[in-house]
Amino acid sequence: MIGLEHYLILSAVLFCLGLYGALVKHNAVVILMCIEIMLNAANIAAVAFSQFITPVAFTGQVLVVFTLAIAAAEVAIGLAIILGIYRNFKSIDVDKVDLMKW
Repeated sequence: MIGLEHYLILSAVLFCLGLYGALVKHNAVVILMCIEIMLNAANIAAVAFSQFITPVAFTGQVLVVFTLAIAAAEVAIGLAIILGIYRNFKSIDVDKVDLMKW
């Protein structure tokens, strides 16, 4: 039987993979995708805790709906920023963008 520990291990592995990708990769689109993986790992943990601790209440599922709405807004704003950076620098490599440097 799949228990809470299995879901939490899956969530931790996904979060670590997303964190690794966000810290190592140089492409801005890949970094956004890694942040989405981290948010989905948190969603898995929230639903797992909700299901195994309070199965009658839907608090974890409601939290996931709000998190997905925030993630959609984050992606829209992030892609708009990436398109603006691409228009100015003709690259989306985060190492080549020095817009905020003095």
